[in-house]
Amino acid sequence: MRRTAKSAHLARTVAAGTATTFLLTVALAAAGTATAGTAAAGDRPGPGRHHHEVPVLEGRATLSADFLAEGPPSGADASSANGRQGPWDGQVIPGFSAMVDNGDGTFWAQPDNGFGTQDNSADFLLRSYLVEPDWDTGTRRSGSGDIEILDRIDYDDADHVLDFPIVGEDTEERLLTGADFDIESVVRAKDGSFWVGEEFGPFVLHFDASGTLLEAPIPLPGGLRSPQNPYLGDGETPGVRASSGFEAMSASKNGRYLYPVIENALVGAEDERRRVVYELDTRSGEYTGRTWSYQTDLPGNVIGDSFTVGKDRFWFVERDNFDGASSVTKRVYEVDLRRTDAEGFVAKKLVLDALKIANPRGIDAGEGYGLGERFALPVQSFETVLRLRDGRILIGNDNNYPGNDARVPGTPDDTEMVVVDLQRQRTRDDGVTVVGHRGASGYRPEHTLAAYEQAILQCADYIEPDVVATRDGVLVARHENEIGGTTDVADHPEFADRRTTRTIDGRDVTGWFTEDFTLAELRTLRAVERLGDLRPESAAFDGLYQVPTLDEVLDLARRSETCDGRQVGVYPETKHPTYFDSIGLSLEEPLVAELEANDLGSRRDPVILQSFETGNLRELDEMTDVRLAQLVSASGAPYDLVAAGEDTTYEDLVTRRGLRQISRYADGIGAAKDVLVPREADGTLGEATAVVRDAHRAGLEVHAWTFRAENTFLPAELRSSDDPAEHGDLAGEIRVFLDAGVDGLFTDHPDVAVAALDGPAAGERPGRPVKVP
Repeated sequence: MRRTAKSAHLARTVAAGTATTFLLTVALAAAGTATAGTAAAGDRPGPGRHHHEVPVLEGRATLSADFLAEGPPSGADASSANGRQGPWDGQVIPGFSAMVDNGDGTFWAQPDNGFGTQDNSADFLLRSYLVEPDWDTGTRRSGSGDIEILDRIDYDDADHVLDFPIVGEDTEERLLTGADFDIESVVRAKDGSFWVGEEFGPFVLHFDASGTLLEAPIPLPGGLRSPQNPYLGDGETPGVRASSGFEAMSASKNGRYLYPVIENALVGAEDERRRVVYELDTRSGEYTGRTWSYQTDLPGNVIGDSFTVGKDRFWFVERDNFDGASSVTKRVYEVDLRRTDAEGFVAKKLVLDALKIANPRGIDAGEGYGLGERFALPVQSFETVLRLRDGRILIGNDNNYPGNDARVPGTPDDTEMVVVDLQRQRTRDDGVTVVGHRGASGYRPEHTLAAYEQAILQCADYIEPDVVATRDGVLVARHENEIGGTTDVADHPEFADRRTTRTIDGRDVTGWFTEDFTLAELRTLRAVERLGDLRPESAAFDGLYQVPTLDEVLDLARRSETCDGRQVGVYPETKHPTYFDSIGLSLEEPLVAELEANDLGSRRDPVILQSFETGNLRELDEMTDVRLAQLVSASGAPYDLVAAGEDTTYEDLVTRRGLRQISRYADGIGAAKDVLVPREADGTLGEATAVVRDAHRAGLEVHAWTFRAENTFLPAELRSSDDPAEHGDLAGEIRVFLDAGVDGLFTDHPDVAVAALDGPAAGERPGRPVKVP
């Protein structure tokens, strides 16, 4: 370490461990907020509980993406992007992949290997920087919002510990570079030394307080190696994927054990969502043999960081590889190694969704994507989480300079440090259930995790997956089993011969069908916007997202919170159950099994199962305790009854007698809008029917479908123009149905529905409060 008088003093202060959080506390106290402690957002409000935790932005500081630290030129082989081309006259700081809190307002902040690969990072020096953020708190006493670089540690192999050649092999200092190791995680030991997790081995490295390597790299047990491992033999198959090593690592409370986490699935893993947590004994320098399995929300998600919050309890950053508006998963989960679920994965609960942080003081509002009334950290590489000593949360990013431009397209992302507080707010219930129809399908391609996440961000109470089956019996979320209009299957020549014609519910349908694909084959497809001409903004996300399984949708829902602090509900619809029964792919049994595996089988759980058919709802009523809803169209009849030769129509189902019969097996109806408030011949809204009143008298709730903002779907008097794609007065239509007494509604635009509920007449509606578990 190159020391100045100032740095030597700081190092002594850090090593002594006596510093306090004075600088941070003073800056944030000016905002007048109280510390919320460490309660996780996953703690659900129960009976008599009237408050929940809301993430609130309290401070933000940035380091310019173009900042250059002292040192030789870097980036000669880096890819150009966003108007930047190396080499640069100094050492780039491409964000921070790990941090250590010094407790005095400063942090050791560690970048990764530089420019993303072993081949292009030989001129990038591995370092840890001593940084001090001057927090912008959005108050009169706010700081500058800048991150100051105070000092640094240069990692080196001055004692010739390594037995393989490095870039600086023949130099005196033997400084380590991004072609030698890809450092990603860091833990400071009680003696001031640093344990560093890296990805090329993957190895755990041990450096002294000045940055000199103390001992040989500790490899993974069982001969697991990555393609970049210097000991990989000729013809040897790597067991760890490239650059998928120890992105995250934390320590036991006493510091004896380290818990490095494999960032991605191991090579050949049967479950692409499984990540492995290892235990390393620092006294012996050997792995203990104990491992745990963590399940990500989606197969492609990675573990970005880890931080110890208690005995066997850690915060994990889980993120996807999208950025900006494409982002889906940027979350912090609390993991408890002592608890596992029915599938053997460690228990996890939501602490923070970094796409959903309140920004009441407007910190940096208007300066880029995710900077407004709601703050988001929509960066690709969300790679830092710490719990500060006052209980607040610090999060940060690796900006992959010069490639990422999540905030402002065409401009490299700055390095960010962000402080978030979990503040108690009063729980409120507006009495109406808002269902994100196929997710927020007005904004993202329907039935994708992106659409469901958008619905959650827009304060939907429930998300709705339509359920169909694959050839190997896995339930997936698609509007129909024909997927030609909702995926890019037509662009896959390998599947051209699977285009066929099937008779579905008495209709001939031509295209590609989920029952002809295995899940693995479906995973190679990407979702597209079904209504591309009407929704070009949503179509901009075509080709990004996979077809999710029902299990993945259930996981997202049960690990997410509504805006009033409750667990997000899930509202699955069984599609064409008679047809799927006829081909030996019954939907009901695997659906109930999935619910039970996700601990969602109780009547108190926020689950409603729905169907346009009657027979399978009667079956489900015998198979599960969750609530059921009979779907009712404005025309036609349930296909199971048609197939049985019965003449009962949907119109018959909504008579008083029909509703009483429904109440014997279901808890509510999901009715087409025209069943409740029909339209006149000129396209305007008519008078409400008696269906809502009669359903309530039969003890049934009423949810109306489907509310969409585009003019083509709206009543004539609420259209804004003749342009079918332009948005009209959807809130006005919703208010008509609320006045008619509906208990809930399905909408492609949950944000508009929530705004309508919060309107001036919100407390004057005659509808009954919906029963929310």
